[in-house]
Amino acid sequence: MTASGRRVQGAPRFGERAALVFAAIFVAAVPFALLTALVETAFSPLEHLDRDVAEDLHEYVLAHPTFTAAMRLVSDSGRPLVWWLVLTPVCIWLLSRRLNRLATFVAVTAIGSSLLNLAIKIAIHRTRPELPDSLVVEPGKSFPSGHTQAAIVGYGVLLLVSLPVIGRRYRPWLFAFAMAMVVLIGFSRIALGAHYLSDVIGAALIGSAWLLAMTAAFSAWRRERGLPPVTAEQGLEPEAARRLKPGA
Repeated sequence: MTASGRRVQGAPRFGERAALVFAAIFVAAVPFALLTALVETAFSPLEHLDRDVAEDLHEYVLAHPTFTAAMRLVSDSGRPLVWWLVLTPVCIWLLSRRLNRLATFVAVTAIGSSLLNLAIKIAIHRTRPELPDSLVVEPGKSFPSGHTQAAIVGYGVLLLVSLPVIGRRYRPWLFAFAMAMVVLIGFSRIALGAHYLSDVIGAALIGSAWLLAMTAAFSAWRRERGLPPVTAEQGLEPEAARRLKPGA
């Protein structure tokens, strides 16, 4: 079969995959838009739920110093600054391996997520929880949680870039670890009184939508370069597996 024949044959398959990706983006973005509207209009049931969860969890944390220390540790691991310290060397390393597309994906996805989070916080302008004996004093606004969004995007980027060199038997464990860390980071932000439950849920939704959107854009870029479409199990750029290996 000729190259043009392969392109024609692969086009419907790529279209189906693109439709699935954009459907996933839609599924994440629409609930986020609805949640944002509820937060912005101070929807009473949501405010009561947020306040009750924040107050009950805060009381538990104050009564258990060891738990508080663990939550601080988890929360600190998800700071946006920590992710900059992780992803910047990754981006530089990819450039040194001449994997320019992957480096661009890492940089644009991370920077864009940070700017998107800041823009939403400025637009919604939600104040942080006001609790007695507050355990943290954070600058900026509350919705959505920057730590949670940074964790979803950060772990997602690392997995998508490194999948071509990760054995299949290890992938479920890495996915489970990444998901567990995102949940723990979001939980710690509520426990420490830095965010409401809806802040964390909103960050999870918009972070997922942004990561899916950037992945779709990268896939379209591959197609423009004449490269075949890939599945999620293959990672972003399976052709780069040899150059992704540290000893290569």
